[in-house]
Amino acid sequence: MAEMPILEATRREGTGKGAARAARRAGLVPGVIYGGGKDPVAINVKFNELIKRLKAGKFLATLINVRVDGEDNRVICRGVQRDIVRDLPTHVDFLRLSERSRINLYIPVEFVNEEEAPGIKKGGTLVVVRPEVELRVTAGDIPEKIVVDLAGRDIGDVIHISDVALPKGARPVITDRDFVIANISAPSSLRSADDEEEAEAEAEAETEE
Repeated sequence: MAEMPILEATRREGTGKGAARAARRAGLVPGVIYGGGKDPVAINVKFNELIKRLKAGKFLATLINVRVDGEDNRVICRGVQRDIVRDLPTHVDFLRLSERSRINLYIPVEFVNEEEAPGIKKGGTLVVVRPEVELRVTAGDIPEKIVVDLAGRDIGDVIHISDVALPKGARPVITDRDFVIANISAPSSLRSADDEEEAEAEAEAETEE
């Protein structure tokens, strides 16, 4: 798996509302790390750093290293409480992961062998619908990427999740449909020619009527 993003945090003294309010006044967001067979740890995270992570997206499905006073914690976010008026984070919960924990994560998709795809050789374009796919994986065996082989793919071919060899122990979170990963579309010149033919056919049909 690629290197986990690091979120720096400090241990928070006190767990009551007073300590939490004091943290917020200091530009911090109070939180807690729990699970993994260890005692919960009350923490503070810099407000600006947390906002940046939230704006990056998929915060609840990204493996994170929350570093508390220099100590690494392999976690996933399990909830962000927000102010009901300003919609700003007021508290964050992190779950420690064991090697056997099953979690949902977004895994990037890598496309290989474009030079062996007839459709691309003809001028077609690879249209990536999902540059990453949400998978349910084991925390101790998280794949770095999903590889999609384009060898033999022609214009008009559509690549579904069922066409992809997933890493051992991983499965899609979405299971009710065979969703599309990518397709190879026709060159713009060919699409224009097809559009013109369709227009001519429609005109002829109208004339015959």
